[in-house]
Amino acid sequence: MTGPESPNNTAGRFAITGTDLGIMWDNGDPVNRQVLMAFGDTYGYCSVRGQQWRYNVLLRSRDGALANTIAVPDGRMADRYSGAPLWAPGLAKQIISSIRFARDERGIIPTAGIAVGGKQYVNFMSIRSWDADGRWTTNFSAIAVSPDNGERWGVYPDSVRPAAPGVVERAQYVRGYENFQQGAFLKPGPGDPYVYSFGTPAGRSGPAYVARVSPAALPDLRRYEYWDGNAWVPGDPGTAVPVIPGPVSEMSAQYNTYLNQYLVIYGNGLNDIVIRTAPAPQGPWSPERLVVRSMDIPGGIYAPYLHPWSTGKELYFTLSLWSAYNVMLMKTVLP
Repeated sequence: MTGPESPNNTAGRFAITGTDLGIMWDNGDPVNRQVLMAFGDTYGYCSVRGQQWRYNVLLRSRDGALANTIAVPDGRMADRYSGAPLWAPGLAKQIISSIRFARDERGIIPTAGIAVGGKQYVNFMSIRSWDADGRWTTNFSAIAVSPDNGERWGVYPDSVRPAAPGVVERAQYVRGYENFQQGAFLKPGPGDPYVYSFGTPAGRSGPAYVARVSPAALPDLRRYEYWDGNAWVPGDPGTAVPVIPGPVSEMSAQYNTYLNQYLVIYGNGLNDIVIRTAPAPQGPWSPERLVVRSMDIPGGIYAPYLHPWSTGKELYFTLSLWSAYNVMLMKTVLP
């Protein structure tokens, strides 16, 4: 999907030579329906001072025929439906910038996206430090919003979840926030009025927790309810219990219409890509089923994110490859 070898030629058209993640969601626009794709730390041309590095970027696509790649159209300045928001012709812009809530900040990394009420929402994490392989420390997570299909973004200050006491001076730590530093939004199945938000701690070793909220209150943490193993508890993230045991790494979730079940995909402790299914977002979740073995794709695979239009027997998802530092499109067929 990305990089010098991609059919999208993201190097020449968007100054994206290296990036990762590729979080996808439907923009919810009934007239101009698109899939929006958010990427993490992004590099451009290495010969340019600063290597055209950006915290994150966004691409857009109308492509529903996914056999070769997710085709991205050209970007155009100030065009909310073009292939990418741009700083200049041929240069995709950084969409979410630092809100300067933390003294030490090494990254602003998207972890989930969703459209609600004509607006785009992205959950992101503020990186305090990159530690050992598969481990990092966050300052906080928060929710950014765009009213215009990803052209302009702002951050809700009240959506900031500090990862520990004293890390963020302008937001209060609440017990349990550390378990929602990375997110996975989920639009529910038929008849369910909530939006669900899975959470994991920073890094790739923690379990997954789940919360729910009315769509209209998505950025208001006071309105969230947390699954404590028996019931939904309002306003207290410290009551949340793991619904999927760790390690859960960079998870994506959907309601799958072929299975009539909820489905999650993530990286496990062996760096394999696995799926689980459940009758409800809080579970009980099935055992892991292997999708991609890490040994079959040398170079370090991580971060599988489901295509929002791929909810049937054929599942398409993005997958990042560390050695190439770019994003691939993958397909699996459910039994």
